[in-house]
Order: sequence, then C-alpha cells, then structure tokens
Amino acid sequence: MRTRRALAAVTTVSVTALAGCGVSHAAVARQPPYIPASSPAPAVPTSPHTTPAQRPGLGRPSASPTANGIRAPKTIPPKPPTSAPPSAPSGFGPHGEMKMNGTQAVALTFDDGPSPEWTPKILGLLRQYGVKATFCLIGVNVQAHPELVQAIVRDGHTLCNHTWRHDLTLGNRSPAEIRADLQRTNDAIHAAVPGARIAYFRHPGGNFTNNAVAIARDMGMASIHWDVDPQDWRKPPAPAIVNVVVSHTKPGSIVLLHDGGGERPNTYTACQTILPNLQGRFTLIALP
Repeated sequence: MRTRRALAAVTTVSVTALAGCGVSHAAVARQPPYIPASSPAPAVPTSPHTTPAQRPGLGRPSASPTANGIRAPKTIPPKPPTSAPPSAPSGFGPHGEMKMNGTQAVALTFDDGPSPEWTPKILGLLRQYGVKATFCLIGVNVQAHPELVQAIVRDGHTLCNHTWRHDLTLGNRSPAEIRADLQRTNDAIHAAVPGARIAYFRHPGGNFTNNAVAIARDMGMASIHWDVDPQDWRKPPAPAIVNVVVSHTKPGSIVLLHDGGGERPNTYTACQTILPNLQGRFTLIALP
C-alpha cells in the first residue's frame, strides 16, 4: 500500500514539472510519431482561419524562436523582380540614331544620289514649292557627278554621308574600316564643294550599329534614321508612295525617299502630290 502511494506521488510530480515548461498535458500526450526522412511529409489540414504563413507551400517559412521557446514559421518576402534595362529615349533608335527630328516640323530626306536623271528633277520640284530637304549622298555618285552636289548646296539643302558604295554591312566591319569609308565619302563631297558642312550620316538600310554611330559622331555627324518609309526603292506605284507618306507623316517625322539608286519616275510623280499636301499641313525643313 505504501509503495502504491509513493509511485502515485512520483507520477504527479513528473507531470506537474512538464506542465510548468509551457507545454500542456494534451501536447505531451499527442507528440507526433517519428517519420523517416525518406517518407512523404504528412498532409497539413487547413481551415478557413488558417493564415497563409501557416499553410504549406505558401511563402518561404523559416524557423524563428518565440518567447516561450517554440519556433514559429516566418514568411520571407520574395525578392523584387530585376528591373528591365532602360529603353532608348523617345525619337531615337537603339544605337542613338535619330528617328524623329525633335521639332514640330517635317524633314524630307532623299537617298542614294546624286543621280544625273532624277536629282535635277527632284531639285526642280523642291525649288517650285520652296522646300528645303536633306540629301544622303553615296561617295561613288558624288565622285561621278560633283556638279549635282554643287547644285544641291547652291539651293540650300543639307548634306548627309550615305557611305562610299551603299555597304549594308559597313557597321559590322572594324572601326578602322568604318572610319575610312565615311572619311572617303566626306572627302569626295568636299572635293565637289570645299568647306561644305556634312552634319549627318545615314547607314544604308538603316543598319546602324554602336560603332557606326559612335564613329560618325566622332567625325562631327549625327546619325539619322527615319519614321516614315514608303519603300519607294521597291518602285511601287506612285499612289502607294503618296498614301504611305501622307497618312503616316506627323509632327517631327523624318521621311525617307530616294532620288538615286535606279529609276525613280514613281517617286518623282509621287512628290508632285506629297510636297503640296505636306506643305499645307506642316512646316517642311532641311535638317539643321
């Protein structure tokens, strides 16, 4: 009898001691069984009152001690997304080439000349309407027809370097080759019109590269692209050229047309409509 009472007293002391550590009797009685690491994790029931941090698979819980010694889950916020690289400023292409002229006016540009047949006709139309434009000249054509470069300058138009032979891949060549090509073209222009200002460079096909733009800038030339292209180099009918230019031109546009590079009767015919139409809606300028 005495032994039974002693055993009961020992049991009472043990349970009371455990209760004093902040763990309830029920918790002691319901300790989870050991689960081997290779066994699948047991499902965790949820209820409408379960917080996201308590639900498996939400957030990234990590153990964090609390005041009573129990480690509670802590949600680690996800890392913010990596910011996108800055885009090119409005009006410029990815390499820093101008796609808009930066004013409320419209700039007409003519490529691939001078042409002994079509450049004089385009110059005559521009003179008729009192419009100034920008001519992007190919070196070999300049060398063959210096008198046409003189006529362009005499009429007050702006000059642009369009490479020596319209090399579509020039921008991918070595910096030395790019510089030599642009310098050769500038030299031919200056041989025709000494001291003439060559303020711009246009890469054939608009295939600008960082090297081409940087070298042109170092030579004192801004690189110009365009935002209106009727693709008249494909020789579409004149009404198609007119439709694209008239419907797409807006304040600040740089319009691409051609006075060289082949037969241009459709471009010439289209310009007879384009010039008065645009002149009635915008101020037309040569790039400064």
